[in-house]
Amino acid sequence: MAAGDIARRLKVPQNTLSFHIAILSRARLLASRKDGRSIIYSVDLEGTRDLLSFLVEDCCHGRPEICGPLMKSPVADCCPA
Repeated sequence: MAAGDIARRLKVPQNTLSFHIAILSRARLLASRKDGRSIIYSVDLEGTRDLLSFLVEDCCHGRPEICGPLMKSPVADCCPA
């Protein structure tokens, strides 16, 4: 989705949005690509999986098998890493 579309949907000023987009991009939670004069943003699936894996492992105190079912979902299966 283009930045302008995101800003309109979220009803936030574009300059505020650009700050958040930069943070999410540096955290590897958001990917971008050029499409003509626009930049199109999307979820960075690998970075998001990494974050969720970390949170589940940390939440389970180093015993990810306890939270294993949380990582199995239609989204995880549809988009292999």
